Amino acid sequence: MHDARLEWPATRRNQAPILAALTPYLDGRTGDVLEIGSGTGQHVATFAQAFPNLTWWPTDPDTRHCESIDAWCVHANAGNVQPPMELDAATAWPLGNPGLPPASALTAIVCINVLHIAPWAVAEGLLAGARRHLAPDGILYLYGPYKRNGAHTSEGNVALDTSLRTQNPAWGIRDTAEITALAARTGLLLLEAIEMPANNLSLFLTRDGNA
Repeated sequence: MHDARLEWPATRRNQAPILAALTPYLDGRTGDVLEIGSGTGQHVATFAQAFPNLTWWPTDPDTRHCESIDAWCVHANAGNVQPPMELDAATAWPLGNPGLPPASALTAIVCINVLHIAPWAVAEGLLAGARRHLAPDGILYLYGPYKRNGAHTSEGNVALDTSLRTQNPAWGIRDTAEITALAARTGLLLLEAIEMPANNLSLFLTRDGNA
């Protein structure tokens, strides 16, 4: 790109399938959506246009990514996106302060292609944050490659998992059973798992009213 926008081809490819998966959960909703690990900002700029009644709060720990997020949202004329902030999902989130998302009743938390390139502590922090900050009917959306019942879903994911663990032993493709067990401990429920293109999954979780 010739400005601050970064462009990842995989992000462009998966935008339409992710948008289709999110639409039944977000169409017509109002409120605030927190995105964890917004990357280039391509997703949040697209989602903000698709769901104009929601206020979007992108986050990313990388300063260069935050610049790209701003640039993509300006390019898309997405006026319902707040300035990106740096956030470590593994720690307690400083929500509710001026200029930050509300500390309670979030409509959704969206996290795309993060958990396999992050330590398990990020998954723990993410689900704990969802339990603290989501509205009772709020949604936590996770997208990416996952194992199912201990097995990879493709040879490509086997190679990806090996590559990730070689780069950092704390990384790697997670198992949906791990996510479900962590959710149960945290006070969340897995509502739905949807198969997506390129051997990815969409996972939808919500707060467990009995927890």
